Amino acid sequence: MIKHKYPELIEKFNIPLDEYPRRCVEQIEQWAATKEQLLNGGKITHERSHEYASWIMEAIVTNIPYKIGGNVINNGLISNLPSNACVEVPCLVDGSGVNPCYVGELPLQLAAMNMTNIMPQLLTIEAAATRKKEYIYQAAMLDPHTAAELSIDDIVSMCNELIEAHGEFMKMYV
Repeated sequence: MIKHKYPELIEKFNIPLDEYPRRCVEQIEQWAATKEQLLNGGKITHERSHEYASWIMEAIVTNIPYKIGGNVINNGLISNLPSNACVEVPCLVDGSGVNPCYVGELPLQLAAMNMTNIMPQLLTIEAAATRKKEYIYQAAMLDPHTAAELSIDDIVSMCNELIEAHGEFMKMYV
């Protein structure tokens, strides 16, 4: 929804551009306050959070079922998305582990929207597996937002700048 030529869309659709950085700043401040409190004799307490990890472990150990939305390899769970894509589906967790549930076919418009992101992601994985720099370019060219905002030359240039900026981690692509 963020378009260079249409900045008014940010306000119209209430897109919180500062949401993630703001959350990070707040979290860092909370960590600093907690550290200060603990260093000054504060007590360590623990409460179970809404995060899945402890609930998953408990379900596996106790065999008491727990339902989650899990990210798994599709393997036909959503029949009109690629089998090798990562999808989020309902999962039942119990003593046998995490068991993803069959979803079937998504409505065509939802499958299409997912595919616009899945295919660049799969191409990015292929770039990492094969070390082919052109796959990085192609993945970026296929990304809906990138393609809508930048020319092919600008996309290649942006990718080259990002590869260079990540230095040692991307040296196999230089």
